[in-house]
Amino acid sequence: MNLDEMVLDVQQEAVINGPIEDVFKGVIYRFGKGSTTPDGGSMQLDIEEFAGGRWIRDRGDGIQHLWGHVQVIKAPTLLELSGPMFMSYPALNHVEIKLEEVEGGTKLMFRHRAIGMLDAQHREGVKEGWNHFLKSIENDFNKAAGSPA
Repeated sequence: MNLDEMVLDVQQEAVINGPIEDVFKGVIYRFGKGSTTPDGGSMQLDIEEFAGGRWIRDRGDGIQHLWGHVQVIKAPTLLELSGPMFMSYPALNHVEIKLEEVEGGTKLMFRHRAIGMLDAQHREGVKEGWNHFLKSIENDFNKAAGSPA
């Protein structure tokens, strides 16, 4: 395994049609109770909104996964999470979501960096998963504004 196979750096951004405070709440919702798979199923995630708070997946029947911890929460402009996420092998992940007021709404800048024994399927699938995350937030605000999603 070479170094390129051991690192991940995904960056995406979107302009969301909503005020920064509401978009931040939408980010928290989509990282927690509102998190879905691309086919619409619940991810069963929960996030505790304080530094050191857990970001967990609770699949019921005592089956839980620690995805990470809240590293920084600075509403309404910054959320950082770090931990193993969905990777059940030696890996360290860091997710950073920055929000900035811009003309037309709120610019959401997303970055996921990881290092470790990264599975090739995770390296590819993560881009689609995070794109779904951004599209879900965009759709939430498009529906609220009455635009077709």
